[in-house]
Formats: sequence, structure tokens, C-alpha cells
Amino acid sequence: MSGMSADPSQDLARFLDGRRFGCVLADPPWRFTNRTGKVAPEHKRLARYPTLTLAEICALPVADHLEERAHCYLWVPNALLPEGLKVLAAWGFEYKSNIVWEKVRKDGGPDGRGVGFYFRNVTEVLLFGTRGKNVRTLAPGRRQVNVIRTRKREHSRKPDEQYDVIEGCSWGPFLELFGRGDVPNRSSDWAVWGNQADADYKPDWKTYAYNSAIAAE
Repeated sequence: MSGMSADPSQDLARFLDGRRFGCVLADPPWRFTNRTGKVAPEHKRLARYPTLTLAEICALPVADHLEERAHCYLWVPNALLPEGLKVLAAWGFEYKSNIVWEKVRKDGGPDGRGVGFYFRNVTEVLLFGTRGKNVRTLAPGRRQVNVIRTRKREHSRKPDEQYDVIEGCSWGPFLELFGRGDVPNRSSDWAVWGNQADADYKPDWKTYAYNSAIAAE
């Protein structure tokens, strides 16, 4: 898009155009580095995918576009849990709980293709935070277990089952950040902002080309 700012915060603010939301789902393009500051060796094969720094993710103007009562669902790799909690706080949410995605094989066993420094990761974490008062999940949430067990599909794609969970447990309007537009059977109460969100908006700035490409496998 011609004339688009290279600043993701400005692009998001322009896209949201003053709208406010009762629920946010985000799958940020985390930057995974080791103690020397370099991209971790396990992920060098993925280094072609751009990412955002923690400061850039925290700076997104999410807090400016929330209803007084709101929920947030934030995907974070296991190694970046502290960073995920910082993002929740920066966006105006208080951490409450999490949902664990367990990646399984066709036979139901754990999918051992994941990477990691210390263990082979077969899970990812969806942090859950709230803003405001009287923000308990809707009635279905009180019956919802905090585990999603599904097979992994294409790289970085999160399970479509997340939308059923979110729509059952939280109220809209819904905002998805760094999202996809090709999700079947999702309600119409979603605004989707991201490089793959064909149905709504497709940023083309170089800051990220694929969401969660590094460290989320």
C-alpha cells in the first residue's frame, strides 16, 4: 500500500480508526534470541522471517481501543513467557490464567517435531488477561478446560478451535492482531489486522512478513 508508515503502531491506529473492542486475540511475531542477542541457533533456518522487538509489540496502541470491560488472549512461546506477561500489562490487562495448546500426531500422541533449548516443545501457551470490573468469563468459560489438543498444520498457524473457545467465553466486538483471514465458521463480529488477513487488511510493511515465525514452532 503506497504511503503506508513503517511504524506498526501508526498502522494499527489508522486501521482501528477509534473503534473499541471487548476482546483481543494476538499472535505477535516474537523475536527469539539467545543470551548473546543473536537469533537462537535452532531458529536460524527461520531467520528469513522478520519479527518485532518486545518494545515494538508493547507499543501497539491496544489499550487505546478497549472497552471498559475486556479480555485478552495472547499467544506466547514457552521461552518468552516473561515477555508475554509484559505485553499483557503494556496493553492494559492483568494476567489471570492460560490455555495450553498441546500439539498431537494423527495417532493422538505428542507431536515431537517442536524445537527448544532444554526440552522439545509440544505445547504453546495462550495467556488470558482481563481489564476492568466484572470480567469473569461467560458461562461456557466456566465449563471450558484450559487445554486444546489438536494436530499442528502449516507453520505458525494456531488451531481454529481457539475461535470457538473465545467466542464462547468472551464478549465482542473481537479484534485479532497478526491474524489470518482464512478461518472457517468464525462469527462476523471480528476485525482482523495482520499480514495474512485477506478478509480485512493486509499490511505490507517490512516489519513482519509471517506471524510468529520464530520460536513458535
